[in-house]
Amino acid sequence: MSNLKRKAASTGNETEAKKTKANGSIASFFGAVPKPAGTSAVSASPAARFDKAKWIEGLTAEQKELLKLEIESLHDSWLALLKDDVTTKEFLELKKFLNRETAAGKKWFPPKEDVYSWSRHTPFNEVKVVIVGQDPYHNVNQAHGMAFSVRPPTPAPPSLRNMYIALKKDYPSFVEPANRGGLLIPWADRGVLMLNTCLTVRAHEANSHANRGWERFTQKVIDLVAQKRTRGVVFMAWGTPASKRVQKVDKQRHLVLLSVHPSPLSASRGFFDCGHFKSANEWLVSRYGDDGEIDWALRPDNTTKKAIKEAPKKESKEDAAASTNGEEKKTKEEDSEEDSLKKPKGDAKTNGESKAKKPELDDDEDVDSDEEAALEEALRIAEEKIKN
Repeated sequence: MSNLKRKAASTGNETEAKKTKANGSIASFFGAVPKPAGTSAVSASPAARFDKAKWIEGLTAEQKELLKLEIESLHDSWLALLKDDVTTKEFLELKKFLNRETAAGKKWFPPKEDVYSWSRHTPFNEVKVVIVGQDPYHNVNQAHGMAFSVRPPTPAPPSLRNMYIALKKDYPSFVEPANRGGLLIPWADRGVLMLNTCLTVRAHEANSHANRGWERFTQKVIDLVAQKRTRGVVFMAWGTPASKRVQKVDKQRHLVLLSVHPSPLSASRGFFDCGHFKSANEWLVSRYGDDGEIDWALRPDNTTKKAIKEAPKKESKEDAAASTNGEEKKTKEEDSEEDSLKKPKGDAKTNGESKAKKPELDDDEDVDSDEEAALEEALRIAEEKIKN
């Protein structure tokens, strides 16, 4: 991933901007805070060819007012591609609707400055994986512009906890965030676009902003990635609504991974064993080389990348160099130690933990039985309504 030079939007954001690491490495988790609205970046096309100032000059006074959020907080790499979409009558009506919600005193999520945080953490030219979500979380201190992710100290919701279980199956070395956390900004900084198909929601009212125009806008985002990221991207679509969003994706160019949704309603019907996180990496490495691999770790002291397994080989080379200088006295114990260094640590960990952990992963212990029973009943009712 290319390094990004970030600028804070205005006073009050400078400290926060300095905390954010540009390279999205594991160490950056300590500074994994939302990039402030107004953040710009030095990135490749299409933003490099986009004259934002000239485009703004061509807007009417009403458009400038209605599109203030997009102008200030949608990353230039995305705005360059979506500039015609945000000036359509439908999108402007959506913005008027949001203004009416605010004027009526109706609180909506995520906070205005976070609606497009997905675009700032994952510029268009850095997208490797697209995870399709649906409606934003609608309670306080949850939604911040990325599907499935929640701000601390909010604990990971049931669907995300089930994603951790699937991740643990793919990568036994994966360790859940401390305090049952659910902040996924590290993934976004590494090229994982977590996009809800509806970008806002009224507080405590699920789907309250559905069918207002967001769906068309986010479908365009998905289509643009499919059309213009020609080297290939992985699309993860969980559940029927998400799968419909990627139906037209060219499966010769991209990898499309489909599964049931990770919600307790359906996760036990195949999500835990879908293998999507590992499959995505294997495909990305085949397309981009080792640099294409996503580190799915969410803790600073953890990683799922293969590179960590290969690190001991450097030590063995040093040992070999030392031996050429006359230090060739090796005991059987030293030989066995060298062999253990050459063997990838990750493989040993996988073989050592997979059998022990499998029963725990299969019995869904992370999901409240009472909650799951209630959700299953709701699912049955919903399915009956659909059939009728």
